Amino acid sequence: MEYTCLLVTSFAIAILGFVFVVFFEAYKRRNNHQHIEVPAIFEDPNSLKQVPCPHIVDPATKYISLIIPAFNEQHRLPGALDETMNYLQQRTLKDSSFTYEVVIIDDGSTDETKRVAFEFVRKYTVDKVRVILLGRNHGKGEAIRKGMLHSRGELLLMLDADGATKVTDLEKLENQIHAVAKSEYHQGDSSNSDPRFRISDVPVAVFGSRAHLEEKALATRKWYRNFLMKGFHLVVLLASGPGIRDTQCGFKMFTRAAARKLFSNVRLKRWCFDVELVFLCKRFKIPISEVSVNWSEIPGSKVNLLSIPNMLWELVLMSVGYRTGMWRISNST
Repeated sequence: MEYTCLLVTSFAIAILGFVFVVFFEAYKRRNNHQHIEVPAIFEDPNSLKQVPCPHIVDPATKYISLIIPAFNEQHRLPGALDETMNYLQQRTLKDSSFTYEVVIIDDGSTDETKRVAFEFVRKYTVDKVRVILLGRNHGKGEAIRKGMLHSRGELLLMLDADGATKVTDLEKLENQIHAVAKSEYHQGDSSNSDPRFRISDVPVAVFGSRAHLEEKALATRKWYRNFLMKGFHLVVLLASGPGIRDTQCGFKMFTRAAARKLFSNVRLKRWCFDVELVFLCKRFKIPISEVSVNWSEIPGSKVNLLSIPNMLWELVLMSVGYRTGMWRISNST
């Protein structure tokens, strides 16, 4: 009897301790969205001059910005960037109104990622390719947030440095954004004759999705990986609600208005910031669409089995932070 009471007491203490740690960590991150830091500056390696960063609250001066987070990507980044720049240049030749920038965020790499990135700045100029150096590793979510907040596009696309998703698939997301934005702006009427309509002013998000590949993936992955991923998807469903089948695909597009609201509030800095974006879209009533994209697994992925517990931990913090009101959402933007 005494042993049972001791066991129950120990268990209760452990639960209370865990709850305390969760609330303490959520409280510590309550101001993560404020991002008080040294202003970001782009460096022009050709002239050695510093170029001040624009901010997401400024008017757009490019049609599209491509945001690429990179951590120790010296081997995979060159191929992905070559493919990306070739595509963007081809579109510019076909349509002179198509203007773009590529923003590479070096998330504290310890290899030659910085050198590789600056080679592309030298080749294409700082107007078309820009590099933000975070100095130390913060996490993919923080790298993307930084790039989004300091980009110039009407549309903003986040994509991975490994080139797992073909850059040409951005047209699928782009077409969907235009369709939804026009519908939101005119409730189904054509916006072509309305000079006030700007795609950048209508909050819309479109997520690339690999859900159509799930059946094949289930057949080829190890059973325990499938078990863990299914469990993770269940927790994501509980944390952010239904509607998006693939929250973790690294290919997502936002209008400038949507990015302004979302990335001024996002607090999670690592893998689960994607889930927080879904949660925030629902809170802001930003329309989210999911579009199937071509995707292939590239060797060198930084996601492993140890990432799952960290993802679950971030989801718990997010749920507690928002549902208790510790994480307040700013509508000032």
